[in-house]
Amino acid sequence: MTASSRTYVYVSNGADGDIGSYRLRADGTLQPGARFRAAGAVGPLAISPDRRFLYAAVRSQPFSVHVYAIAPDTGALSARSVAPLAASCPYIALDRSGRFLFGASYHSHLISVNAVGADGQVAAEPLQVIPVGRNAHSIRADESNRSVYVPTLGSDQIFQFAFDPGSGRLAPCAPAAVQVQAGTGPRHFVTSADNRFLYVLSELLGSVSIFARDSESGALNEIGTVSGVPPGSGLVPGAPRLAPNPADTAPPRNRERDVWAADIHLRPDGRFLYTSERTGSTLSTFSVDADALRYLGSTTTELQPRGFAIAPDGRFLVACGERSEAVSVHAIDQESGALALLERYPGGKGANWVEIVSFDA
Repeated sequence: MTASSRTYVYVSNGADGDIGSYRLRADGTLQPGARFRAAGAVGPLAISPDRRFLYAAVRSQPFSVHVYAIAPDTGALSARSVAPLAASCPYIALDRSGRFLFGASYHSHLISVNAVGADGQVAAEPLQVIPVGRNAHSIRADESNRSVYVPTLGSDQIFQFAFDPGSGRLAPCAPAAVQVQAGTGPRHFVTSADNRFLYVLSELLGSVSIFARDSESGALNEIGTVSGVPPGSGLVPGAPRLAPNPADTAPPRNRERDVWAADIHLRPDGRFLYTSERTGSTLSTFSVDADALRYLGSTTTELQPRGFAIAPDGRFLVACGERSEAVSVHAIDQESGALALLERYPGGKGANWVEIVSFDA
């Protein structure tokens, strides 16, 4: 991102049923733009690898994905198509070619794969719908586009698939899943740029686990875990959040101090990693040394920060909050990785996801 680049920020406003847009200037200021209609409970977003299209999953019935064309000169979104999804998906992602859309469903315990046309349109019929462990929370391809991983929060597993980028089909690896410590709740993850490691966020502990990835098979091996919960926060390990069960007569759990981590991103140069935690409304910073992480500290941000994103040049982090109607821009110190709040801007209700895309002038 340079002074002459055009960089745009998109935020899902779930309670308003729309997508907010902003222009991110070179000095870190945001210029609010139009808001684009989607549907109630609009949630996760994904941008195509060629930056032509934005995809938005709707978690209310009918479950669907909305496709928008992105105007490089203004950042405006133009509605192109709507396609059904197999279930309510809290996470969607495109493969590295942009030809296939992955979805993970928390309440239906499954993943799906849909073909994507050259025009960005998502096929109405999925290529595959695959049952996995309880509460699938994310799905992403690795850097080679040959492996796909699926953390399942409720069963404390990470499912491993071989991906055929020609056909778009997934096949279970051997073993089909890696078991992690009970009560971890693996949620979102990122891969290192050299494709040797996965960094997996624990929703229930607020920690990040490091997995070494076999270059041939794609199989994962856990090699370490680092907590990102601020010392003295008073937070305690959380528990999976499930749909209410009318047959359950037990008193509801008091979640006021539960760890409730949400999102994870690497700075583009790979030197620093960031996570969000919703109960304390904080962003945590880690230094990265390939197979080792070090917790550096936490910074207050918007209330209940489910989503955030880092600008392509690695200089700014933009965060939203599910209980906030504002969007924060944090400057990232290039040497220490530390975050500093620059400014807050008007946002929407129920904001839950942030994507940033940049175009050269």
